[in-house]
Amino acid sequence: MTRIDFHSNVGDSLLYACRLARKAYLAGQPLVVLAESARLLAFDEMLWTFSPLDFVPHCMAATPLAADTPVVLATNLDDVPHHQVLLNLGATVPAQFARFERLLEVVGNAHEELAAGRERYRFYRDRGYALNNYKQGG
Repeated sequence: MTRIDFHSNVGDSLLYACRLARKAYLAGQPLVVLAESARLLAFDEMLWTFSPLDFVPHCMAATPLAADTPVVLATNLDDVPHHQVLLNLGATVPAQFARFERLLEVVGNAHEELAAGRERYRFYRDRGYALNNYKQGG
């Protein structure tokens, strides 16, 4: 069964997600980041700039290098090359999340993110998944 970790009260969810991507990369864990197109592009841009001393190799899922790249960005999970860790930055439950060993859910402080995060939490809980919660800050 997929291990599900919720990271909540993170402030800027994209910045926090960059740190999670860096952590997965440094640990040698291939990562797929899922989000809607506009959010994915913003995340891509932030991965290049969030830390001047760190480089997190990443590419879009549709590129030929995806299978050899540790962090793959995708708008859907149809043809992603990795199935170890999924980082969901989307508002909804990923349709194929159960194919992954681990799912990371990041919930920022904005009202819309909190509401969507609660919905996803209930979805997983109601289906019997054990949920790990990591609440940041106060």
